Amino acid sequence: MRLNEFFLARQPILNREQRLFAYELLFRNAETGSADVTDELAATATVIAHANELGLENVLGSALGFLNVNADVLLSDFVEILPKDQVVLEILETVTITDELVARIAQLAKSGFKFALDDVIADSPALQKILPYVSIIKVEITDMQAPQLEMLIRQFRGEGKKLLAEKVETVVQFTLCMELGFDYFQGYYFARPSIMRGKKLSPSQLSIMNLLSLVVSDADTIQIEHNIKQDASLVLMLMRLVNAPSLGISKKIASLSHALTIIGRQQLHRWLQILLYTQSPNSKQASSPLMLLAASRGKLLELITQKRHPDQRRMADKAFTVGILSLMDALFGAPMLELLGQIAVEDDVRAALLQREGFFGEMLKLAEYTEQVDQSSTDGLKSSLDKLQLTHEELLDIQLAAFEWSEQIARQTQ
Repeated sequence: MRLNEFFLARQPILNREQRLFAYELLFRNAETGSADVTDELAATATVIAHANELGLENVLGSALGFLNVNADVLLSDFVEILPKDQVVLEILETVTITDELVARIAQLAKSGFKFALDDVIADSPALQKILPYVSIIKVEITDMQAPQLEMLIRQFRGEGKKLLAEKVETVVQFTLCMELGFDYFQGYYFARPSIMRGKKLSPSQLSIMNLLSLVVSDADTIQIEHNIKQDASLVLMLMRLVNAPSLGISKKIASLSHALTIIGRQQLHRWLQILLYTQSPNSKQASSPLMLLAASRGKLLELITQKRHPDQRRMADKAFTVGILSLMDALFGAPMLELLGQIAVEDDVRAALLQREGFFGEMLKLAEYTEQVDQSSTDGLKSSLDKLQLTHEELLDIQLAAFEWSEQIARQTQ
């Protein structure tokens, strides 16, 4: 199997402070782009190979990596190639617990491997056999009521286990799981955010958003400078950024007009979008999972546009904006419609963000399909690829480039 014949999906796992704790690494079928797995052993081997190809330090950073394993994987020799301090072996709910398997898990645990149990909905005698070797219990909360969750938490907490709420899809579910005392959280609430109501953009955020609109619409430099001067904090931030050693400018910049000339439109565009998310009240740090997802989306849409329309630089810049703004409802805690009422964006950007319409909207749908890890995304992924006239191989190359770019952003903002 060639390394460029498969995809690698990863989904963030957050702690109670909504900081990144780990990523679950997930197989994606190369031919369909789906999460459909017919051979668990081959799927796990593929994930390991692809993660190693990218470099685990790039895939995971300082976070842990959760890896799905069945009995065949656990009993194989290749599982021991994994770095014990970087991975958590996640035992699937479909695994039949045998004496041989219990002995193998005990051996791996003794050598330093950490284990999690996947999709736990109730206790069982089989589960009790391996519980002493497990540190994290993943509870699928989809169809469970608060009393059931409370019972599981009391039981496993009493046995010294950490609890991870799985398939958290709404702010209501997240709030309930926080109140019940779960330690970790995973689900589409973080990777495909739901809308949270009741907050507005801060003045600095509004200034940044309005400036982004001016830059994307190729407004006059005098107009851009005038808008920046209306927010003193924004002037200070931009001056500090332009004078940062990372830009490689040997001469210090003393004036705003000089700074705008030196930095250039494209670099200004990028820095404004970084500033936008570092100013988010819901983002504890610029390298939060949502920030990284937003950066990766923006780069993905930009690269797709460059692939389809190589001579349209402004179109590629606009695509980047659509991608990185597509998560601002979750980051700023307000409905997208409300946020777009506070800023000026062009009609095609608005249509993409609200209705997923047009060329930009189709790319945004494709990005969302690639982030989903269930079978329901398969048809949508194929349809979007057809409409955008992209092959799976081309998408994979673009995904990897966008991923590497977002990881560079993460390292620069840590």
